[in-house]
Formats: sequence, C-alpha cells, structure tokens
Amino acid sequence: MGLEIMDEVRRDYTYNLVRRGKREDGRDFQDYREIKVEKGIIKRAEGSARVKIGNTEVLVGVKLEPGEPFPDSPDKGVIITNAELVPLASPEFEPGPPNEDSVQLARVVDRGIRGSEAIDLSKLCIEEGEKVWIVFIDIHVLDNDGNLVDAAALGAIASLLDIHIPAERYGLSGKGEDMIPMQDKPVAVTMVDIGGEILVDPNYNEERAAVSGLTVISNTDGTLSGIQKYGREGLEEDKVSEMVDIGIEKADELRRKFL
Repeated sequence: MGLEIMDEVRRDYTYNLVRRGKREDGRDFQDYREIKVEKGIIKRAEGSARVKIGNTEVLVGVKLEPGEPFPDSPDKGVIITNAELVPLASPEFEPGPPNEDSVQLARVVDRGIRGSEAIDLSKLCIEEGEKVWIVFIDIHVLDNDGNLVDAAALGAIASLLDIHIPAERYGLSGKGEDMIPMQDKPVAVTMVDIGGEILVDPNYNEERAAVSGLTVISNTDGTLSGIQKYGREGLEEDKVSEMVDIGIEKADELRRKFL
C-alpha cells in the first residue's frame, strides 16, 4: 500500500509539473537528456556499444556465427535480437526467463532494423540453403531511468556499424563480405503524452505518469520503419501525426551526432 501511495504521489507531481510547462530535470518538452555513446566496450564481441541517456544505461553486444538459414529465406542471413533486464537495473526487474518487457524491448529494436532493411541480409549468405551468417544482437539493461527503447536501438546500430565479419575464425576467408553490409541507420525516438503535452525522451517518473506513448523509428531518408504505441489510452490522429514529425526530426539530430 505504501509503495502504491508513493507512486501516485510521484505521478501527480510529474503531471502537475508538466501542466505548468516544466519537467523535473529542467528540460524543454522536446529535449533529450545528455547522451553518451561508447563503442568497442566488449572485446570478445564483433561489435558493442554502451549508451547512456541520462541515468539510463544500456550495453549492446553483437556476435556473428555461421548457421543454417530460415527455410523461407535460404539465401539470406539471420538476425536474432534478445534483451536482458538485469534485476540490479530496476526494482521492477526480476531474475528468471525473459518477461513481457524484455521481449517487447527486443522486438521493437529488431523491428526497426528489419523494417529499414538496415542490413543487406542477402550479402550474409555463405552457401544458399546451407550456411549463412547469423547476427546475434544482445541488449543488456544496466540501469533503467526511462526510455530503454531509444538507448537500446541506438546501441544496436552503433554496434553494427563497425563490424568485421569473423570469416577467418570459422575457416571462411574469401567467402562473402568483410564488413556487415549496412544500408541504413534507423533511429528510435520515444515520446509520451502527459496532460495533452508531448514529452520526448521520458524518464522513469514521466513514463509512469503518462497515459500513452509512442516510439517512432525512422530511416535516414525520413521514412518510417516502425511504430510502437504504449499506454492505457488511445492517441488522436493529429497527435500521432505530430509525434511522427517530432520523431523524424529528433532522429535526424541523433543520427548526425552519434552515428
């Protein structure tokens, strides 16, 4: 009961701040918190990146291994995305098998990469119908202060952009590409609706206070590769349109700064 009361107090506080045109950390409604991207963090991975957005921290590692293609795409590589919500990152995260939140996080990041065709999977074919490169993207949440999706998506693309395919390790030198064949740089931008106002990059308290939210994943040319809606209430069409416009604009800023 005590925790429920505290949650309600925090939601009311956040809501009232927004109604007065303010955020608890002093940002404007369309501003991100400070972002830091460090590449090459995991030495044993082909690619890796640690992304911090404010106090939210995510570590992404990418490994490549040869394996069998899917039957319906025998000439294309495979992407497998997983997310782990470490219990130390948030009191809401529990040990055990992947829960709904981790599955959704992985799914949204995966959808952005696939929807944009960021990787030319046809160039990851080693032997059609027999062997292709499998790209494993592993997302580890180290600290959750809101907006995990944007941090994870940014970390995934940052990790993929500078990967040498480990062909020699598997006796496959001279077969196929030397680098991961990247074609695009999709970027996710998450917003929430609090009191009718659109807030970009919600922190933990803002996520809890929001009635709805939207993640917009857009490509370098401004087209969309994914949209994910959150929350218990719907969004009007004009609100969605406004969020999409904001998402595309902010994605371009993030892409130029960090990718």
